[in-house]
Amino acid sequence: MHLHLDPVGGVAGDMFVAAMLDAFPDLVDPVLHALSNGGLLAEIKCEVVSHTDHVLSGSKFEVVGPPADQHEQQHHHLPFHQLRAQLAASSLEAEVKRHAIDIFELLAQAEAKVHGARIEDVTFHEVAAWDSIADIVTTAILIDAVGAPSWSAGPLPLGSGRVRCAHGELPVPAPATTLLLEGFSVFDDGLTGERVTPTGAAILKYLGCNKALGGRPRVLSKSGIGFGTRRFPGISNILRVLVFHEEDTEVKATDEVAVLSFEVDDQTGEDLAVGLERIRAHPGVLDVAQIPAFGKKGRMLSHIQVLARPVDWNDVGKLCFRETSTLGVRWLMTPRLTLARDQTSVDAEGREVSVKIAQRPDSISSVKAEMDDIARHANGHIERENLRQIAEAEVLRRGDYDDG
Repeated sequence: MHLHLDPVGGVAGDMFVAAMLDAFPDLVDPVLHALSNGGLLAEIKCEVVSHTDHVLSGSKFEVVGPPADQHEQQHHHLPFHQLRAQLAASSLEAEVKRHAIDIFELLAQAEAKVHGARIEDVTFHEVAAWDSIADIVTTAILIDAVGAPSWSAGPLPLGSGRVRCAHGELPVPAPATTLLLEGFSVFDDGLTGERVTPTGAAILKYLGCNKALGGRPRVLSKSGIGFGTRRFPGISNILRVLVFHEEDTEVKATDEVAVLSFEVDDQTGEDLAVGLERIRAHPGVLDVAQIPAFGKKGRMLSHIQVLARPVDWNDVGKLCFRETSTLGVRWLMTPRLTLARDQTSVDAEGREVSVKIAQRPDSISSVKAEMDDIARHANGHIERENLRQIAEAEVLRRGDYDDG
């Protein structure tokens, strides 16, 4: 699955949520249930409503908050460290918490740079309002529920003019938004006003949407339209999401991966091995490779390459800094070709062994027994090799690859 965001009117947190739930209406009840039971926004009521501007029809995400005095008491000038602690202490799913915290951290990093402050000292103003918190937490729930491996976005309308905020009047796009949109394709359609909000920019940044849809064939399976609150002359203020699936071929360009790479030349081999195992254990990491190489002055070093899910690139990058001595991590999003695959279990002379089956071009299948199972049941190279051959031959003999 690949999701493409078409920012006709712009991008904001509520527009993203509305477009996604318009495209995936079966998620409306589960998402709102998870939000209401998360323990973070007890006084907040959220709903998805049908909406039309008499040109297009779609959905709006509406948030009704607590009374004004309670809102001011709970969320006015909320520091990042306090918001992060509230999210961590909530009863949301672990992956949802991680998505939400990482989106807020991107916002905090941008605000810290704009104001010359430490990230921990950043105080959110507009972004910490209950509606923006609801937008980001609901976005995190949707990201986890949909599980799309890759995202892209069309060119973003830049907007112009001024926006009033807690710091006074700021140019559009706001300074923090500008930092978050570095690397994105933008254009000026002549309409004034804020077109991409800080929350919208942080979501785009987190999802790695700073790339075009690409030219390879895909099947458009569904779409959704999310309306924003503002109205613009001559154009619908919508964010449209297009949901694609890959064509049904033997070799499938099914997804994209984040490739993170760096070198290490000043960390002991023992400690680096521990660090790489911890990186490999991250749920968003697909693979870790360590390659010996020569660096400057003829030094031996290790070149490290990490493959990760696109939505996890930021979290995995931070883990690379935490677990190794590297001072810089390069990253990029790249498509990959994958084969349709399956897994089954066979009885190999009384020993249960899992076997992977890959569907290769020209209707050829390849089978590979799981080495962990082989090692658990057999000792010594000859015995392991015999068991491997027995397990793989049994799969080929059965002819069907059902595991039940």
